[in-house]
Amino acid sequence: MRNALEPEKKVVIVSPIEGTVTELSMVPDPAFNEEMFGKGVAIRPSSGRVVSPVNGIVSQMFYTGHAVSLTSNDGAEILIHIGLDTVRLKGEHFTTLVKTGDSVKIGDSLIDFDLAAIAEDYDTITPVVICNSEKYKQFELKIDIDVKIGDEIIVLGE
Repeated sequence: MRNALEPEKKVVIVSPIEGTVTELSMVPDPAFNEEMFGKGVAIRPSSGRVVSPVNGIVSQMFYTGHAVSLTSNDGAEILIHIGLDTVRLKGEHFTTLVKTGDSVKIGDSLIDFDLAAIAEDYDTITPVVICNSEKYKQFELKIDIDVKIGDEIIVLGE
């Protein structure tokens, strides 16, 4: 149990991708816009690189390269899902740079993808979701801003 004099524990999630941040409610997929996977944001990417938004481990690198799950050293469980229905590409246009179980630091490259090629047939909006949202009492989401890799996008408070 936390001592009342201790500062509240905050977990900071930085942007794993360059682009424009929007609300999850704007993602045209009920699994995300109804927060079935958890709370978070979505990023409309302007580049084809995903980096680690936290220090932690790769919980799961999807073999298709379209998504990655991470667990931060602070215990936050993060899903980064590149585009909608992109699992159907079966790995085409995605290059994974880490594997399940790897330790990562903020800014380490995780996935490269061909944004232009994917955008020809798929919505590239990229949800960044905290899968264990119920663990956190406070969510500060940075919305409607352009971000570079490493800019703060989510602050969690327990």
